[in-house]
Amino acid sequence: MGFGEQRAGGGDWPRPVVPRIGARLSYGLHRVLAANLLYRRLAAWLERGRPAYRWFTRVERVAKEQLYGCRMCGQCALPDTGYTCPMTCPKQLRNGPCGGVAADGRCEVHPDLVCVWVTAIERAQGAGHGADLDLLQRPVDHREWGRSSWVNYWQGRDDGLGVAYGEDDPRPLLRRELGLSPR
Repeated sequence: MGFGEQRAGGGDWPRPVVPRIGARLSYGLHRVLAANLLYRRLAAWLERGRPAYRWFTRVERVAKEQLYGCRMCGQCALPDTGYTCPMTCPKQLRNGPCGGVAADGRCEVHPDLVCVWVTAIERAQGAGHGADLDLLQRPVDHREWGRSSWVNYWQGRDDGLGVAYGEDDPRPLLRRELGLSPR
């Protein structure tokens, strides 16, 4: 079983993961890896060369798994969630905590661990990116599992992954409901 997983009831259940590097450093790395022409060309080259793509994806998997508990969904929400992988939530919720999160922030499924979303909120707020949590994450496209999210990002396939609410729709109150002020 991989990092962040546990055998329970005959299946693998993700376990909430606290990232191993700070949010500010992660946001800085994101700026270095931001989509540009060079990365777009690299991504196109990687997709043409199957062995290169497999090698690149393997390196991405190991790095992101060790740093963030990444589960390789292929549609990375890390930049919008304080660099805390929402797919490590046992319920794999991508838009905030479930109704079962304890008052002290503990996970309903794994009460010995802090809820992924509590960690995400603290990290995003602390790094000055609390507004990122107001984005609505699209459902996971399961066809992308195991694919490189970096390649997808550089190719523009992640555009609109985190969608802002429209003028007529109320913005989520996730941070206000948890007693956190927006930044």
